[in-house]
Amino acid sequence: MPDINRTTRLDALRESVRAIERGGAERRPVLPFGVAGIDDRLAEGGITGAALHEAAGADAGMGADAAATLFLAGIAGRLTGQVLWVVSRRDLFAPGLQQAGLPPDRVIYAETGQDADTLAVMEEGLRHGSLAAVIGEASRAGLTATRRLQLAAEAGGTTALLLRRWKRSGADPMEEPSAAVTRWKLAPAPSAPLPVAGIGRARWQLSLVRQRGGDIFDWTVEANDAAGRLALPAGIRDRAGAADRPADRAGDRASGRAAA
Repeated sequence: MPDINRTTRLDALRESVRAIERGGAERRPVLPFGVAGIDDRLAEGGITGAALHEAAGADAGMGADAAATLFLAGIAGRLTGQVLWVVSRRDLFAPGLQQAGLPPDRVIYAETGQDADTLAVMEEGLRHGSLAAVIGEASRAGLTATRRLQLAAEAGGTTALLLRRWKRSGADPMEEPSAAVTRWKLAPAPSAPLPVAGIGRARWQLSLVRQRGGDIFDWTVEANDAAGRLALPAGIRDRAGAADRPADRAGDRASGRAAA
């Protein structure tokens, strides 16, 4: 018979150690992707709530920008409540967001002209505390600005999602340091061939380029469905299961911006 008391004490000790590693903060809710190949490589097992997360296209192309947009839309769509989306350009395609799991009746739009205004509106929305998520679009957001967003997310108990958009200069928006808990890059990948003429479910190359307390990884994933969920491509899933190679597993993922 196992020693239940000893097991309970060990579990409590482990949680105390994790709390110390988190700076003594109370554990925040986590939104899993529902794909083991992704969740088991994230330090918290998913997207940490009341925290800042960033995504950007892997390059300046429209396809990569669209993938990053719908990736964040899928995350927000699986949260409960209204979403504030602070746009920088008038190119957000509401039907595309709905196909990625975020229906238009759940989105409040705000338009700003400069990155500084976007970040200020995001901060106000995060501190309000009544929203499921706040999504903002900015090309530049330095370490001080992202720290403010992280603190505002913690204060309001709201998930902050920052879409890093490429500037015309071609400078990678992810080169700036950031206080984000996770940072993601997306690029289009070939879809699955169909037995008839047409295009299969969109696929993307998903890269976790930084995560607090964890490693970086790459996956080939399929775009969000209408429920905002990613899917592992069948062929990749089967190969990964047979070979038992975790680094080769894929998770489910995103799709385009003004395309969809």
